[in-house]
Amino acid sequence: MTYQVTQGTVADISLLENETIREIVQNVRLIISTTRGSVPLARDFGISPEWTDRPTTVVKAKMIVDIREAVERWEPRVTVKKVTFQDDLSQPGRLIPTVHIEIRGLEADA
Repeated sequence: MTYQVTQGTVADISLLENETIREIVQNVRLIISTTRGSVPLARDFGISPEWTDRPTTVVKAKMIVDIREAVERWEPRVTVKKVTFQDDLSQPGRLIPTVHIEIRGLEADA
């Protein structure tokens, strides 16, 4: 089964999830919502801010690779199937990523 995870705000994140699927989805949301370099003891955690102020087509291509690598590194229980983007109508030029993931081994446990 494929799950869609969209970037969120700090208010959307709860670190007290106790159900496996919700925990994994939450972890992916945290990864794609965190700017790389902003976590003191894990400077490689998150998504690079380096793509700011570049052409949208370039940004999308670079972010797809960056998101795929970050999610699969920091949440090894998932496979990234696809990354899509929505335009933020309140902030022109801002892209909101949605990651389509598949959770490994989930069907075997069910």
